[in-house]
Amino acid sequence: MVPQKIIHYDITSQLGSGGMGVVFKGQDTRLQRPVALKFLPTDLATDRQVLERFLREARAASSLNHPNICTIYAIEEHEGSYFIAMELLEGETLSSVIAKGPLEITDVLNFSIQITEALEAAHARGIVHRDIKPANIFITERKQAKVLDFGLAKMDRSGSTLAGISAVETALSVDPLTTPGTSMGTISYMSPEQARGQLTDARTDLFSFGTMLYQMGTGIVPFRGDTSAVIFEAILNRDPAAVQELNPKLPVELQTIVRKALEKDRSLRYQTATELKTDLLRLKRDLDSGIKKSAESAERRDSGRPEKSVAVLYFENLSGVKEDEYLRDGMTEDIITELSKIRELKIFPRPTILAYRDKPVTSTQVGRELNVAYVLGGTLRRSGTRLRINTQLVDTHTDFPLWSERFDREMKDVFELQDEIARSIAEALRITLSPQEEKALANKPTDNLHAYDLYLRGRSHMRQLTRQDLDFALQLFESAVALDRSFALAYAGIANVCARLYDSHEREPRWIERCSAASGRAIALQPQLAEAIVAQGWVFYADQNYKEAIRCAQHAIELKPHCEGVYHLLGSAYFSSDRFDDAIRIVPAALEANGDDYNTYVPYINALDSMGKKHECTELVAKQTEMLEKQIRTNPEDVRARNLVATRYQQQGRYAEAEREMNLAISFRPNDPGILYNAACMYALQGKKQEALQVLTRAQGAGFHDSNWARRDPDLASLHGEPEFERLYPPGPA
Repeated sequence: MVPQKIIHYDITSQLGSGGMGVVFKGQDTRLQRPVALKFLPTDLATDRQVLERFLREARAASSLNHPNICTIYAIEEHEGSYFIAMELLEGETLSSVIAKGPLEITDVLNFSIQITEALEAAHARGIVHRDIKPANIFITERKQAKVLDFGLAKMDRSGSTLAGISAVETALSVDPLTTPGTSMGTISYMSPEQARGQLTDARTDLFSFGTMLYQMGTGIVPFRGDTSAVIFEAILNRDPAAVQELNPKLPVELQTIVRKALEKDRSLRYQTATELKTDLLRLKRDLDSGIKKSAESAERRDSGRPEKSVAVLYFENLSGVKEDEYLRDGMTEDIITELSKIRELKIFPRPTILAYRDKPVTSTQVGRELNVAYVLGGTLRRSGTRLRINTQLVDTHTDFPLWSERFDREMKDVFELQDEIARSIAEALRITLSPQEEKALANKPTDNLHAYDLYLRGRSHMRQLTRQDLDFALQLFESAVALDRSFALAYAGIANVCARLYDSHEREPRWIERCSAASGRAIALQPQLAEAIVAQGWVFYADQNYKEAIRCAQHAIELKPHCEGVYHLLGSAYFSSDRFDDAIRIVPAALEANGDDYNTYVPYINALDSMGKKHECTELVAKQTEMLEKQIRTNPEDVRARNLVATRYQQQGRYAEAEREMNLAISFRPNDPGILYNAACMYALQGKKQEALQVLTRAQGAGFHDSNWARRDPDLASLHGEPEFERLYPPGPA
């Protein structure tokens, strides 16, 4: 027992205890100030190594005079009892603070900057702490961080920051001034060089600090395990999850700092505490500026500025599984669809956002390029039936999150998740949903999760447009409706695949018959389903009922302005009914909504060419060529894309490239009517009338019977009047 008074110190109460001592609250009667007295337990005072470590703590800390390091007043000895008199701190340890949950970013940065300033001062004096962890950081009632416990501090005689300890000693977790068998530092916060038994230096403290910084932001340590061996293995070989995955409220810049602090190769780590502190100060400045700008932006919005526009970027797939791309794409696009149901929001369509897919862009950059007020981004990770999504709504004026959330759900809850995200964004932007919007958001496409998964896979394959992909997409959609006979979107998928097969690969009536049946079923289930109405429009188009095809397309646009394929249908119907002016008028809307589909460009290019608008036609041809080349790089087997790009090369005077692509297309599909027809167009543009007519004959024999289109196609204008052309494609009734 410690007496109530020792030397000139009155002891009032015990504050705590640990392996290296018991701490009491007391009063220095000589200087009339409160103190904390740390006593070395009597049973350890006779151990020379323990005593030396205890005294070393006092010497190391007392050599430092810094507001973020606990001040040592004196080292005392009384009747064989050794104790340290130090500054009395009121508050709690950082470990107690973290136990309540992750810290707010402002506290994370404020405490971190103070701690790095303390390390900066210690390292400048050649002192390496070697046991940086939350239990050794005290947070006062005034939110001032104080570094404690320099019991493992190491300082060589020269004062160098390379405070060494032999590899053997470290490997055995033995400090030469520590009782053999005790751990040097705390395992979860050790650096890789400590775990490997290498020499330690100032960068060791920076790694331990990075571990603590991670824990402050997320509430958990980055390297965890049930045994010391598992923790050591994680420290040496594994990278922790990104901090945003555990706490989406954290700024992405913090992850950059954490990653650099936790570099396993210390030559790639922060080299000094000053360098680390500088990055923390910069982030704090930027966030403080962002908060101010966010408030100013809110004032502008409240004053009537129309800023309720959102660009939904494709989520980052963290699963590391390529096969999960379809889920990532489907989730992102379905969230776009859900948000589009809110009338007050301006939502950017898929083709616009597709340009940013898998590219490292900032919200500020997207805001500047699209003139959009907010960007919704995030990450997605699937593990079995579990789904984790982190998402942030960022103000592009300030690059500061307006709303963020982490969702850990079962896959079966995916529709509720999409609904919740849409509602949360509406709430964050102060939008009150109408009863109709509430109902629209509550609607689910299907109650069968497996059917929905098949639908997303089918939609992904349908966009590839190759015959193989379309056939596979058809199988997936049919499997989806087999699981849920009321799944209208899957029926619409069947209908649109059949329309694609008829238009691009095989002019067989059976495809239009199947398209008609599937679209009819979809509309019966969901009369206002835009995708089904587009498919029905293709049925009218195939029957040369262009008026009804146009009506279907326009109705689908009213229901869903960015419905896939709708402008390809509308443009084709306008062109085939000689309404060139109408086609040209909607080119901007067509590209905004469906510009990622290279088929969309065809009728509009033809309309511009037919109207003699050469400059506009050349510009649109260049855009489609870029889209076609991108498609071929992604899907080399897309023969239709090769076929079309050959025609565009021809128009651009790139004759050798045109011949190469056309020959490749014909060699892949020698009996495909669409490919043969486009080959005829290329020959006609080259002035090779005989070759063009021969290939046109083959195209008709293979199934191309669209006389109306052929007679309007400007590529074939040079063949008009040729007996063989008139025989193949006679003019229709006036």
